[in-house]
Amino acid sequence: MSGFFDSLELSGPDSLDSPRAARAYHWIQWVLFGSSLLAIPAFYMELTASSPFLLNAGRILYLCMATGFAWSLGWMVHLSRRYRHLIWRNRFDVLVLVGAAASIGWGGNPWSSLEWLLRMTFMGMVALRIVMSLRRFLSPNRLLSLLMAGAALLALAGVGFYWLEPRVHSYADGLWLAFESSATVGYGDVSPTTPASRVFAVFVVLFGYGMLSLVFASIAAKFIGQEERLLRHEMHQDIKRLHEEMAVIHKELQGLRESMNTKWPPAPAGHLDE
Repeated sequence: MSGFFDSLELSGPDSLDSPRAARAYHWIQWVLFGSSLLAIPAFYMELTASSPFLLNAGRILYLCMATGFAWSLGWMVHLSRRYRHLIWRNRFDVLVLVGAAASIGWGGNPWSSLEWLLRMTFMGMVALRIVMSLRRFLSPNRLLSLLMAGAALLALAGVGFYWLEPRVHSYADGLWLAFESSATVGYGDVSPTTPASRVFAVFVVLFGYGMLSLVFASIAAKFIGQEERLLRHEMHQDIKRLHEEMAVIHKELQGLRESMNTKWPPAPAGHLDE
């Protein structure tokens, strides 16, 4: 799996590039991450556009997203000594930029089948880009960060269902539907009924399932880590006892050698020659 993620090359400049470009990428990557988040409200504003205001607001967010990606990549190219190689390494971000730019003025609601396919592909790329930006902070050995991220995801998902699903009449119902979706429980008391809420539920299920898997993996790693520390402690005690026993044996052999030399001293060299 790590090889798949690495093949997407979301890594900025390589080690042979300009040091200025490498230093700049440490904060430019967060500009790219923030710009990626704009695609989420923009997508649903256009999908649920009941007025020209929402439609234009969504397109403005796409414009801000495209501007953020264009500025970030352009500044990296300006600092890079190997700009062609840099663009190729970050080709995934270039594709996201193209998708954001195309979403600014292409098509209106309702979308055609082709536009649905292209927009869902684009949102899948954005979701993957967000996950890859956060994966260093969502490693299985960071339980507190995972719990905080999971709580934030659940809270935002509740807001999303409260906005998108007409059968959800309160934020508490939105949270409950978000929990059902993320935990893949599916009691059936509340379910998404509109295209917007169903698409939203797909992403909540994917993100929630991945988040829960990381949380349980982190808890398991805690228990395994405790067992490993106990095993290392026991091995250290065994090695310490072994050293002590070897020291006692060495001392006893030394005493036995001295005792044998006292009872049977070695013959002088001249006596042996006779």
